[in-house]
Amino acid sequence: MKVTVVGAGNVGATCADVLAYREIANEVVLVDIKEGFAEGKALDIWQKAPINLYDTRTVGVTNDYSRTADSDVVVITSGLPRKPGMTRDDLISTNAGIVQSVTENIIKHSPNAIIIVVSNPLDVMTYAAHITSKLPRTRVMGMAGILDTARYRAFLAEALNVSPKDIQAVLMGGHGDTMVPLPRYTTVGGIPVTELIDEETLNAIVDRTKNGGGELVKLMGTSAWYAPGSAAAQMVEAIVRDQRRVFPVCVKLEGEYGIDGVYLGVPVILGKNGIEKVIELQLNDEEKQLLETSRGHVKEVMEALDKINAANA
Repeated sequence: MKVTVVGAGNVGATCADVLAYREIANEVVLVDIKEGFAEGKALDIWQKAPINLYDTRTVGVTNDYSRTADSDVVVITSGLPRKPGMTRDDLISTNAGIVQSVTENIIKHSPNAIIIVVSNPLDVMTYAAHITSKLPRTRVMGMAGILDTARYRAFLAEALNVSPKDIQAVLMGGHGDTMVPLPRYTTVGGIPVTELIDEETLNAIVDRTKNGGGELVKLMGTSAWYAPGSAAAQMVEAIVRDQRRVFPVCVKLEGEYGIDGVYLGVPVILGKNGIEKVIELQLNDEEKQLLETSRGHVKEVMEALDKINAANA
């Protein structure tokens, strides 16, 4: 098995490191546009193989997509963070151009690959990769729900003073402050979380989860990388090992939840073919309204990209 990670920054390098350490693929190729950057990161990861006892070979290349040929899974982390003075449309335009170019190169050399998008704004970048690749929606998806769920579970574990291993949860919707946590589907060792924690504390945890990325930016001056990189690697593992894990991922909805043509996080079964099935939960009226709000926000950003593409055509 061969996995390519495009973008050797903090998130991409973390993803490659987790893939190697867990021996999820035989070979991991790390690609970046900065000369020598991916080569150095890949070499560093390979040099700790004798220490951490793994066999996965890590290879770094500078803008040479021929080296990625026949990849089974490709993780795209490329893109720029939003800088002071940069409008939302500036960020969308810049990162969409990067993601679209990367996707074209990937498809040229690995037409049968499954693509996982991590670049931000996540939902619209998944849209950009999907329409560029012309692949079925089952093979192009965005990583957001696993990260958001992990943050939610970590905060709950802290509040309840229990192991995060025992907490299961589902989040839906867009990646950001319109995400839709579902406490009704959250359990601790099989026990509904609402039986273990008061409503005020739970609501505070939900709000903290929605702003989880922003909290880290305020603390570090940059966005997170350990959790996002690990989340992307977990998706790769589910696909490569055909685990059929149930995860929330960003995918184009085609009528599910009464939504068509919008890219949102929903629970799916993830296996060797990518998204094996989109799971439709029976949402109550409040949850439906929250999802509709999220849908509207993501659709607005998708339309912004459509206008940018039309202007550049």
